[in-house]
Amino acid sequence: MNLKKSLLTLGLIFSIALVAPAQQFRALVFSKTAGFRHQSISDAVVALKKMGKTHVFSVYTTEDASVFTDENLAKYDVVILTTTTGTIFNAEQKAAFQKFVQSGKGVVGIHSATDTEYEWPWYNKMIGAYFLSHPAQQTLRLEVVDQNHPATWHLPKNWLWTDELYEFREINPDIKVLVKADESTYKVAKGNGDNHPMAWYHDFDGGRVFYTALGHVESAWEDPDFLKHLYGGIWYAATGHPMK
Repeated sequence: MNLKKSLLTLGLIFSIALVAPAQQFRALVFSKTAGFRHQSISDAVVALKKMGKTHVFSVYTTEDASVFTDENLAKYDVVILTTTTGTIFNAEQKAAFQKFVQSGKGVVGIHSATDTEYEWPWYNKMIGAYFLSHPAQQTLRLEVVDQNHPATWHLPKNWLWTDELYEFREINPDIKVLVKADESTYKVAKGNGDNHPMAWYHDFDGGRVFYTALGHVESAWEDPDFLKHLYGGIWYAATGHPMK
């Protein structure tokens, strides 16, 4: 009887393995902070794990920078810098991260990923800009200037949004802007003027990079439009599929 039960259990496990979906790609969600820590990080990690289940990609979450080695990063297709801050990598980890990008892999930056690694010029060019300032949380008009990217396919031309609204310095002129802030619709801190990018992408050093400044507020991580926006960027960075 025990043998029959064992065989039945093995058969069930085998059947489940046969029907389990293959993962599209593997994502490393990295949320280490060495500066300000956002309360929304825990919401982000939960949402990204759920996103992985919904869209059939694997998610590994950590705040341990020691995972940034050549051998370990080779397991992943995309690194998602989830509201990181400050100096979070040592020299060896920086070198491994650069090799990861140069091998044709993807990077996604969320919100304060631009408030990270201020003394690393490669990182500045890769992520696309550095954080400058922000006013109080407000509602504004976001202008979707490029609807031909998977991060913006679903968005209207005018997107009403409430968040902590980043302003930037040292903006890489090679980034391709997807979404801009309309500064006439809210009170700025220092401002970026008519060209105030809030989401962008670009090919960089052999890899693909997507960044969105949104995601400070916890409610963003339950918002369907934001989550579709983010998943489109992740899918692009991880797979490199052509945009239509």
